[in-house]
Amino acid sequence: MNLAIIPARGGSKRIPGKNIKSFAGKPLIAYSIDAAIDSGLFNKIIISTDSEEVAEVAKAYGADVPFIRPKELSNDIVGTRPVTNHAIKFCIEQFYKPKFCCCIYATAPFLQANYLRQGLDSLKQNSEKSFAFSVTSFPFPVQRALIKSPAGVLPMFPESINQRSQDLEEAYHDAGQFYWGRTDDYLSDQQIFSHHSLPVVLPRHLVQDIDTPEDWLRAELMFKAYVQG
Repeated sequence: MNLAIIPARGGSKRIPGKNIKSFAGKPLIAYSIDAAIDSGLFNKIIISTDSEEVAEVAKAYGADVPFIRPKELSNDIVGTRPVTNHAIKFCIEQFYKPKFCCCIYATAPFLQANYLRQGLDSLKQNSEKSFAFSVTSFPFPVQRALIKSPAGVLPMFPESINQRSQDLEEAYHDAGQFYWGRTDDYLSDQQIFSHHSLPVVLPRHLVQDIDTPEDWLRAELMFKAYVQG
């Protein structure tokens, strides 16, 4: 049995009502719910929210909202892991103990069911690993990053600044879409960003953080170009 948890607070300082704001025609959270349903992987898709409004929208799109998130887990300081673990423990106490759990961000309109399946498959095939999560490559070598200082514009990695791009190792960053894990490992102190994890590599055109109004505009333009065609 598998469990999906979608954390979705009601508050958002930079984009008010972000999780249920209309994105290319439907609430942003609906894309994550749809992808989870389309994957056919989950016995339950639980939304962890402190907002009745978010709860109603999520239920309308087929997700379960079996609780309202406690206040101590609903501020903008609490990280995702305590929220995810709270939902896992609730599921164990009230329904069943899942074998695998997947935290899916509510702000992932580019999420596709096939990548969710790929993440679970990779975990099943690598029994020594604890987690599998979405990543994508940087569009430019990070080893040639620059920093501004009173002394001028300086290389962050001086030893690499004059190397050819093709000679530098490709670097990746968290794509912020989903995080598969074995239930017992989620509930342990095992770190996700570590050698215990496997990457699910996404193409860059399917990845965009949505934290600011500028991000939102860029994401909608990308969505209309790459997804809606």
